[in-house]
Amino acid sequence: MNEFVLQLLNGLDKGGAYALIALGLTLVFGTLGVVNFAHGALFMIGAFCAVVFSRLLQLETVTVDPERLTPWGSPMEIRTPLVQAWLGDFGAFLVQYSVPLSIFFAIPVMLLVGLAMERGLIRFFYKRTHAEQILVTFGLAIVIQEIIKANFGANPIPVSAPAALSGSADVGAWLGLGGGIFYPWWRLAYLGFAISIVALVIVFLQFTTYGMVVRAGMEDRQTVGFLGINIQRRFTVVFGIAAVVAGLAGVMYTPIVPPSYTMGMDFLVLSFVVVVVGGMGSVGGAVLAGFLLGILQSFASMNEIKSILPGIDQVIIYLVAVVVLLTMPRGLMGRKGVMET
Repeated sequence: MNEFVLQLLNGLDKGGAYALIALGLTLVFGTLGVVNFAHGALFMIGAFCAVVFSRLLQLETVTVDPERLTPWGSPMEIRTPLVQAWLGDFGAFLVQYSVPLSIFFAIPVMLLVGLAMERGLIRFFYKRTHAEQILVTFGLAIVIQEIIKANFGANPIPVSAPAALSGSADVGAWLGLGGGIFYPWWRLAYLGFAISIVALVIVFLQFTTYGMVVRAGMEDRQTVGFLGINIQRRFTVVFGIAAVVAGLAGVMYTPIVPPSYTMGMDFLVLSFVVVVVGGMGSVGGAVLAGFLLGILQSFASMNEIKSILPGIDQVIIYLVAVVVLLTMPRGLMGRKGVMET
């Protein structure tokens, strides 16, 4: 039972990341009809927003303490983060919680990046074939990847979670299964964060006037345009929201997987499989498939399973995709006519 609960939590944790990235991909495809292979790069940019914000908060001031000497007899240099020197305990709090606080830095950055991407490039490919869209956005992803590599290097950059969330929680005690089932606090925080973002996006689309107009435009853009609504402008905003969702997923994932210039591509392929399994253009399908495939991948990584089927954890997602598409060509919750000829 302990192993089952741990693998379930691992699967939900992975599924949260898959669902957030796939959610953005689905929003872009459902509104603009664009297959955006640069979406994984947005996840990576979000992660590096956390890196930049953390480095800004850790800029140091150096003072010399003549009463404390180094082993060589010279006065000792005392290095203190500038914000801590200026703001005292509150500054120390900011440094400690740089990752969650970088959300407020990442939101405007990702919104601007998303709007610039859509206005500067994507809009010219609305009426082009999906193959052309894939080629140009994949090329854009490579360019962004190389820019990150040139500025931050090729090695992963470790980012620490806040000390208060760096330990493990006794999940077994919470579930009434007795002690001994421990799971990292930060991964639990990430799962809660992912569920919250998914819920906010769904509420926005389902229960706000703006979201209802967007959904109407996804179904029949021409009719909505006849009503005097600039649906294209709203779709551009949705592209920006999708970029923010992907960026925030990257921000909060930094303590789990150290940011590197390859992380966007690592998640992109898996997220596209999630979108296809869930159903192209289906927000609910993307979320459902994200968590479902994350759980399946987690259980497939158990030693008992791998001893019977070596390497199954590396291909389980693709095997499930094949089975789903053979039996349900539109995916779990795909809409009729989407990506069909």
